[in-house]
Amino acid sequence: MAYVINEACISCGACEPECPVSAISAGDDKYVIDAASCIDCGACANVCPVDAPVAE
Repeated sequence: MAYVINEACISCGACEPECPVSAISAGDDKYVIDAASCIDCGACANVCPVDAPVAE
């Protein structure tokens, strides 16, 4: 099950460098996670200041 970034995202960018498979990128109004690449490790959720990445 992949993680998704919800609307709480403040586009701070803390999550992107933490992803070991580079599944996170900047979207139009928030960061997005490529579900096909996500390995469900939770590294993004561990560094997010607003708890935006959540398990889908």
